[in-house]
Amino acid sequence: MKKVVNIRSSSGALSLQLELKPWLMMMLLFCSMIVLMTIGLALGSTWVSPITIFQYVIGMDVGAATFIIESLRLPRMLVALFAGAALGVSGLILQEMVRNPLASPDIIGITGGGALAAVFFITTLGGIVSLSWLPLAAMVGSAVVSLFIYLLAWKDGISPIRLILIGIGINALLSALTTLMIVFSPLNTSSQAYVWMTGSVYGASWTDVGHMFPWVIVCIPLALLLTRAMHVHQLGEEVATSLARRMQVQRFMMISISVLLAGVAVAFAGGISFVGLMAPHIARLLFGKSFAVLVPAAALIGGMMVFSADVIGRTAFLPLDVPVGVFVSAIGAPFFLYLLYRNRHQ
Repeated sequence: MKKVVNIRSSSGALSLQLELKPWLMMMLLFCSMIVLMTIGLALGSTWVSPITIFQYVIGMDVGAATFIIESLRLPRMLVALFAGAALGVSGLILQEMVRNPLASPDIIGITGGGALAAVFFITTLGGIVSLSWLPLAAMVGSAVVSLFIYLLAWKDGISPIRLILIGIGINALLSALTTLMIVFSPLNTSSQAYVWMTGSVYGASWTDVGHMFPWVIVCIPLALLLTRAMHVHQLGEEVATSLARRMQVQRFMMISISVLLAGVAVAFAGGISFVGLMAPHIARLLFGKSFAVLVPAAALIGGMMVFSADVIGRTAFLPLDVPVGVFVSAIGAPFFLYLLYRNRHQ
């Protein structure tokens, strides 16, 4: 017999039924992330022992290691974790909403919009406007393209299949335009734009962490509030429409949260691909199909994926610092082909 805990708000607007076993597994996953974070802070061109890291955490003076941890590795680690968590939840929302296992923000154009805006900013405005405005440009690009896709997909409401097909087409166009801008730009700016498109958290600062934190800490709990609507939506188009008159409003909210999360990830970590595709699938494999459990699971798994790839990228080929997106794509591309093969008859 399954052990469950019922959570219901006084107004009845929020009602969750949580099984204990998945949440115990979640705690195990969280502890694994803490271990991984410790390893990530320790590894690098200069070794920092776990004991030194613990001393730093409890506020002790650790000398020169303070600069290494506090200024170089910790902000980079947090940006990677936030970006991965945002992409994981963004991909989960899209997959659940369109009921398609291949949906993710980098496939339907959300990431592409941010990449196009960022590359335009780097290649055209980089010498005129401060690069500190680059994250804002990427977020605006993601939002504008997402709104455009939403409007094109609207016909007496939003059809999930129409949304994803239009998104794939727009993404192909955005990719072509981005490539053209890189080809015709000077070598120094084109190389910078290419590294950004690949996805990198090199040079991440506490300012980046401070800008990312509010978006991630607000949007992920908002996704949890849509649990009931998402469960209704999974019953199918006709059933969902008959049971929830406000389905179009709820779909708009789902898309908005997904766009905001993907936009903030792209803005501060570049065009990291496949995290939004893989993290939800791994979460379902470990935790089942309950959306209330999948949201934090996808966030943890996505964060661990990006952070692990970054640790490998900055330590495996010293003194080179390989962009995080290279390692994520190396795993993600075969995973995408596997999903295509597995769902070839659907």
